[in-house]
Amino acid sequence: MSSDPDALPAGLPAPVDDGAADHLRGMRLPDVALTATDGRTVSLARLSGRTVAYAYPRTGEPGRPGLTPDWDAIPGARGCTPQACDFRDHHAALKERGVAQVFGLSTQTSAYQREAAGRLHLPFPLLADPHRAFALAARLPVFEAGGQVLLRRLTLVIDDGVVSHLFYPVFPADRSAQQVLDWLDGRDT
Repeated sequence: MSSDPDALPAGLPAPVDDGAADHLRGMRLPDVALTATDGRTVSLARLSGRTVAYAYPRTGEPGRPGLTPDWDAIPGARGCTPQACDFRDHHAALKERGVAQVFGLSTQTSAYQREAAGRLHLPFPLLADPHRAFALAARLPVFEAGGQVLLRRLTLVIDDGVVSHLFYPVFPADRSAQQVLDWLDGRDT
C-alpha cells in the first residue's frame, strides 16, 4: 500500500465497534491538563460551549512508511493526516454551526504535533497526551503498534465538559468532520 500520509489507499480494513467507547456517552470528562500546539494548556472538562475533539493514533510523516510494516492492515490505524485535513477543510462550517472549538488529540508529543499542525496548515490546535494521562482517566480505547500505545480513532462532541455525542469507530478517516456536520445538521444520528 502507499506510504503517502495525505491519501487513503483503497482496501483499508474497517474497524468494528467493539464497545470500548460506550462508557464515554454522557460522561463528564476528567479534568486533565493537555498541552496544545498553540502554547495553551487545555482541559476538555473546563471548556465552555460546544467542543469537537477527535482522537487519532498518530500523524504520518511525508516519505516515511507507517509505524509498522503492517500499519495499513490494522483496522482504523491509517488516516490521521487525511482526518486532520478533513477537519481543517470543514473548520469554518463547524464554527458556523456553533462549535466553539476543535481539537485533535494524540499521544504524540507537542513538538511533533506542532510540526504536523504547521505542515498541514491546521486552523485549530492539536492536544498532546504523551503520557496518556487523559486517555487513562477517560478510559479511551487504545491499541499497540510498534511498541507504542496509540489512541483508537474517535470523535467526541463535548458540551460544557460532558460528552453529548460520540463517533466510534470513525471510518473512513477522511470523512470524520463530515460525519460531525451531518449529525449537527440532523442528517445522521
